[in-house]
Amino acid sequence: MAQVTIIIINWNTKSLLAQCLDSINTHCQGFDIEVIVVDNGSQDGSQEMVSNRYPQVKLLQNEQNLGFAKANNLAIQASSSPYVLLLNSDALLTKGAVEAMLDLAQSQPKAGIIGARLLNVDGSFQASFTVFPSLWREFLIISGLGRLIFGRWFPSEGPQIEKGPQIVDYVEGACLFVNRDAIQEVGGLCEDYFMYAEEVDWCMRMKQRGWQVWYHPGAEVIHYGGGSSRNRMTAREGDLYVSKVLFFKKYRSRFSSIALQAMLLAFTTVKYAAHGVLRIVSRHRYGRKVIPPWVLFQRFWRG
Repeated sequence: MAQVTIIIINWNTKSLLAQCLDSINTHCQGFDIEVIVVDNGSQDGSQEMVSNRYPQVKLLQNEQNLGFAKANNLAIQASSSPYVLLLNSDALLTKGAVEAMLDLAQSQPKAGIIGARLLNVDGSFQASFTVFPSLWREFLIISGLGRLIFGRWFPSEGPQIEKGPQIVDYVEGACLFVNRDAIQEVGGLCEDYFMYAEEVDWCMRMKQRGWQVWYHPGAEVIHYGGGSSRNRMTAREGDLYVSKVLFFKKYRSRFSSIALQAMLLAFTTVKYAAHGVLRIVSRHRYGRKVIPPWVLFQRFWRG
C-alpha cells in the first residue's frame, strides 16, 4: 500500500497539469506514492494527455465539473493510503516537500491537516495561512483598509512570523497533506461549497473535533494561482462570495451572516457602477468583467 496518495483535480489545465505531474515524478523518488487525477469534464485534451504520458497515474473521469470538494472526496474514497495530499493542478512540488510534511505528520499524530509554504513562480513568498474569517476581517478585506493598515499580506499572514512548523487556524488549499484517520473521524470536504472556502471549513471541523492544523515552512510548493478559474473570472467572484456567506451561516451568528451579505452586495453595486462609468468615459471595454449585483443577490437568495 502506498504511503501517500497525491490527488489532483483538473479542469482544462492541460499544460499546468503536465508540469505538476512532472514535478511529482522528479521529487517523489524513494518512497511509495499513488497519484490520482480527477478530471472534471475537461475539453482541452487533458484526459488523453494523462493516459498517454503518465500511464502510472490513476485517472478518474467525470462528465461534468463536480467542483473541488466533490471531486476530491471521490478520489479520497478511491484510495487507501494513511495520508492523502490534495495538490492543485497549478502547483509544483519542490525537493523534499512531501518528505517534510510526511515527517511532521508522523511525529505529530494529532496533525489532521498540514499546509506547505507556497511560493510564486519567481520564488517569492505567497500567502499560505491565516486565521479564521470574522465579520471585522471581511470588512477590512472588502473595503481595502486591511492592506492599508496591516500591509500587503493581509488577510493572510506574511513570512515575517514564520518560526518553523506551527499550529495555525487554516492553511491555503493549494497543497493540503491530510491524515486519513482525521478524515474518517471528521469527514471529507464539505460538498456544499462548489469552489473556495472548502479548506477553511475543513480546518474548522478538524479543530472542532480535536485535530490540529499545521503550517510547515520547510515544505515548499510553487503555486501559479487561479489555473482553472482564469477561464471563468466573473463566476469565480460569485463563487467566492457565496462560499464566504455559506461559511458564516455555518459557523458565525445570523447577524454576521446577514451583515456580510449586505456588505458584499453594497461593495458589488459600487464596483459595478464604477466599472460602467469607466467604460463610458474611456469609450472602450475597461478591465475584466464584474459580476452584476442582482446576479449576486439571486445567488445569495438561492443559497
